[in-house]
Amino acid sequence: MTMTPPGIRPAKPYFSSGPCSKHPGWSLQSLKNAYVGRSHRAKAPRARLKLLIDLSREVLQIPADYRIGIMPGSDTGAVEAALWSMLGARGVDVLAWDSFGEIWVTDILKELKIWDARTMVAEYGSLPDLSQVNFDHDVVFTWNGTTAGLVVPDADWIPADRAGLTICDATSAAFAHRLDWAKLDVVTFSWQKMLGSEAAHGMIVLSPRAVERLETYSPPWPIPKLFRMSRGGELFESIFEGETINTVSMLCVEDCVDALRWAKSIGGLDGMIGRAEANCAALAAWVERTPWIDFVIKDPKVRAKAGMCLKIVDPEIAGMPVSERAAFIRGIIDYLDEEGAAYDIGSYRDAPPGFRIWCGSTVDVADLEALTQWLDYAFARAKEELAVPA
Repeated sequence: MTMTPPGIRPAKPYFSSGPCSKHPGWSLQSLKNAYVGRSHRAKAPRARLKLLIDLSREVLQIPADYRIGIMPGSDTGAVEAALWSMLGARGVDVLAWDSFGEIWVTDILKELKIWDARTMVAEYGSLPDLSQVNFDHDVVFTWNGTTAGLVVPDADWIPADRAGLTICDATSAAFAHRLDWAKLDVVTFSWQKMLGSEAAHGMIVLSPRAVERLETYSPPWPIPKLFRMSRGGELFESIFEGETINTVSMLCVEDCVDALRWAKSIGGLDGMIGRAEANCAALAAWVERTPWIDFVIKDPKVRAKAGMCLKIVDPEIAGMPVSERAAFIRGIIDYLDEEGAAYDIGSYRDAPPGFRIWCGSTVDVADLEALTQWLDYAFARAKEELAVPA
């Protein structure tokens, strides 16, 4: 081995795409004021939940007439609540270009069995033809397909005068991409992604048009309690004032409040996006000068600013059978984990073998730059071991 290990390790080697790295300066002391042992419906804990909602509105610049609620089951629970409560009033176009988008396809076709549903499923790493979307229908899509790192370029393809609702799973896009709220009727995300907060809780944001749907439409199927946001034409307003559908962890609430306060301290949404863009630029600069690696998504206009997906393009490794290539990459990932240089950077389980590196705003650019040195070293080390006869 002619190379030597890099002389520096990432100070925070946490590059998981969810749950994601805690923000700089985070410690367990951040949770010291959590209302543990208290009912989440008591006055002070409920005020904390309302504070979380208000901070989310402020940082994300959500319009004043949009309602924001805390939902069980992370982003998945928030999306399911929207699908089960609102779909069926008209036809549905459901778009998919990653594993999670395909889950919504399955739910709409096989669970809700909506007869007038049209699917637009693109090949992995590609967007469907957005010009063909029928906005007389409700439209369900993910802003960021996290298993490939593929995003819609903007919301220009969504008309302002649409008849149907737009339901957007934005779990890895909120706080990293600018969401055009006027074009979105339902937006969902989780605390565990861009905020680096704890898992199991999600957020749902409803436009006035979405609220009208909840107040004027009752689906033909039973709605589970965890998804129920209205009854008999009446919106459960208390959900959007901090009274959650089920019990929340007040430790997680305090952690999310702390993360939102940190976001405010770095300049709010502009600061969050700026840090993510700096991280993406650092990783892109390394990819540009490194012949053995490339992005799954080549076009930066539709490449995510958070979970960035990479593939090995070195001819010797790229030409391997998939199982052998997966084993080679797993060896690199395991080595970096053992060295404390990077944790949890493997591609999503349903994606082709590769790397998925979180570049969200809670990650420091210096840590990403150190990681790239370790990736170069680990790759060279793995190739040398491959060349040594067994």
